[in-house]
Amino acid sequence: MTMGDESISPSGIDWTKTAAQGVTNFQTFGCNVFKASLPTPDRLTPDISFVRQVTTSGNLVAPDGVRLRYWAFEDPASGVKSPYPSPLMRVREGQIVHVTLLTAKHAHTIHHHGIEPTTMHDGVGHVSFEVANQFTYQWKASSPGTFFYHCHRNTPLHFEMGMFGGLIVDPPEGPGYLYSTPMQNAPYQRYQVERLWVCDDMDARWHNVLSNNHDAGMCGENVGLNRFEPKYFLINGVFPTKTMTDQKVAAKARVGETILIRLLNASYSILRVTFQVPVTCVSCDGHRLGKENWNAPIVFPAGTPIELTSAARLDFLITATQRGAINATIEYLHWITRRVQDNGRGVAKTQIVVS
Repeated sequence: MTMGDESISPSGIDWTKTAAQGVTNFQTFGCNVFKASLPTPDRLTPDISFVRQVTTSGNLVAPDGVRLRYWAFEDPASGVKSPYPSPLMRVREGQIVHVTLLTAKHAHTIHHHGIEPTTMHDGVGHVSFEVANQFTYQWKASSPGTFFYHCHRNTPLHFEMGMFGGLIVDPPEGPGYLYSTPMQNAPYQRYQVERLWVCDDMDARWHNVLSNNHDAGMCGENVGLNRFEPKYFLINGVFPTKTMTDQKVAAKARVGETILIRLLNASYSILRVTFQVPVTCVSCDGHRLGKENWNAPIVFPAGTPIELTSAARLDFLITATQRGAINATIEYLHWITRRVQDNGRGVAKTQIVVS
């Protein structure tokens, strides 16, 4: 800190600066967001690091032949181009995490949803800044659970365009353990099979028309962001014609094993999921159920409709008691009418095959 001004860092950067430049009004706060490439404040040695490179060249071909443009975050080390959803980040409780964002031509951010870092590391441009070229976010994994990351620049459009990916915080023991301490003096909660189901819906107009302008609607102009009419529904980037068998979605287990389903609603619909067998919800939005006496895990009998809204996450445990298929149905509901989207066609099904 410099003498007499504790807001100035040793690098000479004023970390009290926010998105609003000059007079704070709708235009300066909403349109003229501060864009920069800055050193990481309070930088520590990371325990684990990730790099995410923005790409806007992704294309999906729907079963009806319609081509859907999408954007994504690539992991340059993987060699995989335009992944959808973006690559999973997986860390352990207690780790210091670095995530370096490389933005390409346009400014973007990464918001680690459900993680609570300091403002400059939160990836919300309107209260900090948008990354013009490169920035390394730093945060500590403080609680095991299911989270996700996404761009928080012109969020309605950039999120819909596919700029999101899963984020899992494991306990120090690693994958296969739900929590770092036993639940209510019981043995450690273990699981043998795991699936993250990332559910999304797409409106072709958004993906093929609105995507031509990264700032569409940012300054209050009417570009049609109030109208969302999805006709394409996916789980882990797989269309419903293949979700029953595709290995990115469907799972396999053996009798006696415990299955953990992590469900993320990355759609702009309400999700209604129904399992063929009883399931136990053990976590909601990255928060463990059962840690306190007043928030016990919830047991849902077979066939119970379970709903979650956009950006919500629920974790379910399922016990494989007999051979056969455990079916799951996911319906995408309109927020106002609560009818299944696309005149009843907004449905995706998958299964867990038990042997």
